[in-house]
Amino acid sequence: MTCRTGLFSGRRISQGLLLVVALAVFSAWGLSAAAEDATADAETRQTGITHHYPRVNLSTWYEVDPAWPKRSADIAWGQMPAVTVDSQDRVWVYTRAIPPVQVYDAVTGNLLFTWGREVFGDYLDTMTAHGLRIDRNGHVWLVDLGNHIVLEVSPEGKILKVLGTPGKPGCDEKHFDKPTDLVVTPEGEVFVADGYGNSRVVHFDASGRYVKEWGALGVQPGEFSLVHAIVQDSTGRLYVADRNNARIQVFNTEGKLLDVWQDLVVPWGMCMLPGDQLWVCGCSPMPWRDTDEVLSCPPKDQLFMRFDTTGKVRQLWTVPKGQDGAEQPGELNWVHGIAVDSRGNIFAGDIIGSRVQKFVRHAP
Repeated sequence: MTCRTGLFSGRRISQGLLLVVALAVFSAWGLSAAAEDATADAETRQTGITHHYPRVNLSTWYEVDPAWPKRSADIAWGQMPAVTVDSQDRVWVYTRAIPPVQVYDAVTGNLLFTWGREVFGDYLDTMTAHGLRIDRNGHVWLVDLGNHIVLEVSPEGKILKVLGTPGKPGCDEKHFDKPTDLVVTPEGEVFVADGYGNSRVVHFDASGRYVKEWGALGVQPGEFSLVHAIVQDSTGRLYVADRNNARIQVFNTEGKLLDVWQDLVVPWGMCMLPGDQLWVCGCSPMPWRDTDEVLSCPPKDQLFMRFDTTGKVRQLWTVPKGQDGAEQPGELNWVHGIAVDSRGNIFAGDIIGSRVQKFVRHAP
């Protein structure tokens, strides 16, 4: 009897405790719900919004991979003007340090190989890296702004061709003055953006013979103020980053002006993807400052843009601008080069930030 009474009492106590706990939980939920309702009521009073929106991302977005690449302490980085991705999804970077050419796996970030003094020889000490392209034969093309030359190099690092005269600036068939970039056509013809010292595009045939040139310093359509990058689409049209004029100009291979894209971007770097997707990095339009020697140094912001061949902006992504010497992962500081791998991930090289970063694509 005692046992039954104790058991009955224990059950009553347990039930009582459960009731107390249930009341407490319900009360807490009620307070939380009331707080949420109060917040919602305040927002409704402020905005007039009386419903909730679906939290669905319909825009493609990008997130930095802070662990990419896996660079060892003995591999130096300097200003990073150029980056490109080859057909094997290997990321080639061209830096103002030794070794100047470094190749990383796009996925793992592992360093695959480098080129240094054994490739560049006498050019290395006065070299200033700027443009980097890979043609359909896998040959690597390097623009050396400091030596006023363009180099064609085999995948193994053997110099195959030199355009320009090393160490001697000029403005004729055999000289550049601080060239910036180039594009190689499927037929092997070369168009050089020349550049900081000159204001022209120079055309060479597949053997390296001078064909023609066009352009002059100025602000009128067809003129240039810092020819900074050049790419070509599948129909042969050439897209030229006319940086100081904050525009992209479109030409045919004879130098005829086809279009001008103004008031969209101060273009620093460009790359053309299959399907004629033109990616541009740089900053949004901005005025000259009294102290500027080159427009957008420093830039007001940092962005990536994707255009179609008509000049319509199809995609835009902005990135915070880092502070000099205190750049954080995911920030850019004078973004100069852009490349995109087969998965749509963006690789961006900085000048002041002196690094290359991977921005992982997230699609809706």
